[in-house]
Amino acid sequence: MVTKSYVRRASAPAEPAVRHTVAARSFAPDFGLLLIRLTFGLLMAGHGAQKLFGLFGGNGLTATGQGFAALGYRPGKVFATICGLSEFLGGLGLAVGLLTPLAAAALIGVMINAMATVTGAHGLWETDGGVEYSVCIAVVALAVAAIGPGRLAIDRLFRWGSGGWAEGAFALGLGGIAAAVTLSL
Repeated sequence: MVTKSYVRRASAPAEPAVRHTVAARSFAPDFGLLLIRLTFGLLMAGHGAQKLFGLFGGNGLTATGQGFAALGYRPGKVFATICGLSEFLGGLGLAVGLLTPLAAAALIGVMINAMATVTGAHGLWETDGGVEYSVCIAVVALAVAAIGPGRLAIDRLFRWGSGGWAEGAFALGLGGIAAAVTLSL
């Protein structure tokens, strides 16, 4: 009795299509992070520029300082400067992916202060003057620190450029400490 042995061979995939799809998908998270970083970071930098320089319809440092003084921050102009610089430099840092955990910490600290002094008494929703907006900013900053800025960032050249638990904890811890110190003054 003669039996035939058949070896089933997998058909070869279309190499160029597979390579193109894999390459396109492997960069998608980096482009997604870049989009988040640029949008979020530049908007936060613009928010800081409103306070510092009066740009984009902002009140500038003197009027912002008066507002901070009315909230109990003394001297108001000094705290307005710290807040404006934290938003401006933290936003730029996230946008370009430079010192990402430190940039995230700056934004987290400012948002904790905003929640504690301005929005916390008004509940959750922004429509009632609540913490919704500040929570979103703090969480996005923390997430970028933990995820890492991606390959399309300056930080890719440094040890902290890949994100992780330590980077996320650093951003949250430093932001929380800075907020606590500011609130205690």
